[in-house]
Amino acid sequence: MKSSLIAVTTGRREVVHDLTPQCAEFAAAAGGDGLLHIFVPHATAGIAIIELGAGSDDDLLAALGDLLPADDRWRHAHGSRGHGRSHVMPAMIPPYATVPVIGGKLMLGTWQSIAMVDLNVDNPERQVRLSFLTDAG
Repeated sequence: MKSSLIAVTTGRREVVHDLTPQCAEFAAAAGGDGLLHIFVPHATAGIAIIELGAGSDDDLLAALGDLLPADDRWRHAHGSRGHGRSHVMPAMIPPYATVPVIGGKLMLGTWQSIAMVDLNVDNPERQVRLSFLTDAG
């Protein structure tokens, strides 16, 4: 298995951050056929495979805002207002995804991208673990 940790700066706002270029570069460098596993080692972020750039990323943030409002209802209440919702979000958008790789290329659909979803405005610096698994045969 090949594995690498990448740093991502999300800033102090809710974000759907495109990881596709870094994932494609890592898969190409690993080469061959296998599975790319993307994992965010944070209790308040998730990985989504979604169309980006056509409004879907904003729609996702709006839907999460409706489902998980940034208000005072959360029992987990340290940090910014509504911080507890950030800890609930990974139950809906898990902290991982796996993508097939053939010949060093991600086998994503035409409009699919790999993104980190982060509602936690208190932590602008994130890490993402990329792991390439092959059949050692």
